Amino acid sequence: MEKLQAFDLVLFGGTGDLAMRKLLPALYRRFIAGQFPAEARVVGVARGDLTRDAYRAQVEASCRNHAVDGFDVAQWVAFAERLHYVRADGARPDSFGDLVQFLRGREAFTRIFFLSTAPTLFAGICDQIGSAGLATSLSRVVLEKPLGQDLTSASQINAHVGAIFSEPQIFRIDHYLGKEAVQNLLALRFGNALFEPLWRRGRIRHVQITVAETLGVETRGPFYDQTGALRDMVQNHLLQLLCIIAMEPPATSDADAMRDEKLKVLRALRPIAGRDVLNKTVRGQYKAGAAVGKPVVAYLDETGVPADSTTETFVAIKAEIDTWRWAGVPFYLRTGKRLQEKLSEIVITFEDVPHSIFDAEARSQSPNRLTIALQPKDSITLTILAKNPGETMRLKPVNLSLDLADSFKTRQLDAYERLLTDIIKGNLTLFMRRDELDAAWRWIDPIREGWQQYDGPPKLYTAGSWGPAAANSMISRDGFSWNGET
Repeated sequence: MEKLQAFDLVLFGGTGDLAMRKLLPALYRRFIAGQFPAEARVVGVARGDLTRDAYRAQVEASCRNHAVDGFDVAQWVAFAERLHYVRADGARPDSFGDLVQFLRGREAFTRIFFLSTAPTLFAGICDQIGSAGLATSLSRVVLEKPLGQDLTSASQINAHVGAIFSEPQIFRIDHYLGKEAVQNLLALRFGNALFEPLWRRGRIRHVQITVAETLGVETRGPFYDQTGALRDMVQNHLLQLLCIIAMEPPATSDADAMRDEKLKVLRALRPIAGRDVLNKTVRGQYKAGAAVGKPVVAYLDETGVPADSTTETFVAIKAEIDTWRWAGVPFYLRTGKRLQEKLSEIVITFEDVPHSIFDAEARSQSPNRLTIALQPKDSITLTILAKNPGETMRLKPVNLSLDLADSFKTRQLDAYERLLTDIIKGNLTLFMRRDELDAAWRWIDPIREGWQQYDGPPKLYTAGSWGPAAANSMISRDGFSWNGET
């Protein structure tokens, strides 16, 4: 395992949910793997008046709860020596004094500022980092999504961040890009000769991208109600997956070569504006029902959600890409909360053979499909037609499956483990560049404006279902159906 360079990772929001559930356990696992150099430190920063021991106790409990291969007490004791806590408030310029003192004399090491806070604090924190003189040529800043509420607010945040850090120092993180199955999608496309001749119009009929959750908004009601599914999921996760599927092969695996090709896809997305939203998008909101066998309340009855909220918890979109490769191939995007299954998958449906030699009785109506599952289990499945055993010629769909865990017999890296390692190394490949972010918002903003001007309230769907019926109507108008639904 490659040893990382010496670093200080300063984690703003160090007592928050993301830090405790994902970031700190991921760092602990990388420490166990032997990647931490002797000089590495992890510094939790938050407003709470905690001692170092009290903070360590919180992190230990979290690492125990999220242990993958069991909790190693000896390794924890060694990791805890690298773990520190500094009190500071990103909204108060006079509160950075202790952090300045703590980092003094460490300017020769890589310094990473991970902003695991509300996006509204990004600009202020970066302003204070600059004013306090904490940013060095070896510094990096990590910004969690969603970055802004629209193009205007995102541009304002980027302007503040860009005044302190240069673009190569800014890591806009989308944890979906760190998932093993997404990495395998890149390998599938660009490491094999098999699919490239088929990866285009005339060979592919349509593409579906689904990211479904059984959970509701949980404790995030106030945040989610200001965000909604379009901003929370489509603007980043689903559009990034679409880009990887649709982009042209980059000349190299260099970070900017990859990001240049993704940017071309975003700029080629056909705008959905005005009354187009009525035909090409569906927004929904869950009502009371059952999830995972238990009764659950409606979105409007969740804690922190206004009783008259029109925030969407479900979105389905028909996206089109105006390029020679993809003209006429629809990309159907779907995401939502309180859906029937926890599921993230990409389904690529191929065209039928141009002429079938089999009679109608022998033929199957099932087309060839490539399914890339991201959760709950990483896998790649190619569905083809084969002869059903027996005297007569009858075709039946069968699956050629690759279970990544079974094939490689090694623990797959958590997405944040990979991304944190890339940040420390300075590898920008899996992170969004500013022009990518701007292009994504330019496509998303007119959809929201169209909803406000022409659409009514979100369409209700029962918790535990696959969303509003209008989503099925949208895709069925083109002669298709959502994968797994009939």
